[in-house]
Amino acid sequence: MGKLGNAASTSEATLRITVAALMKACGENQTKLAKGLRITQGQVSRKQNGKAVWSMGDIDKLSAHYGVPVPDLLCGPSHAVSKLSPRRLADMIGGSQEVITV
Repeated sequence: MGKLGNAASTSEATLRITVAALMKACGENQTKLAKGLRITQGQVSRKQNGKAVWSMGDIDKLSAHYGVPVPDLLCGPSHAVSKLSPRRLADMIGGSQEVITV
């Protein structure tokens, strides 16, 4: 695979890891995230396991859902989680938090 293909794969993998980290920090599961993004849990699952990709529109929805600007979502999981509002964080990492629907 050429350099562009490798870069795309790395970016996609980083976004999947970032989404997983944001879900954990906010106490969300795929069902809660899907509800917040107004897509199905199956769609979230396919995007998170690499069988489908997060589109630019999806990234905009993720940004609105988590209150994290798009560029910060693309900088990796630690950076994105650090940009979350304290009110979005679960009381305990992996705990439960209210879903904000966008």
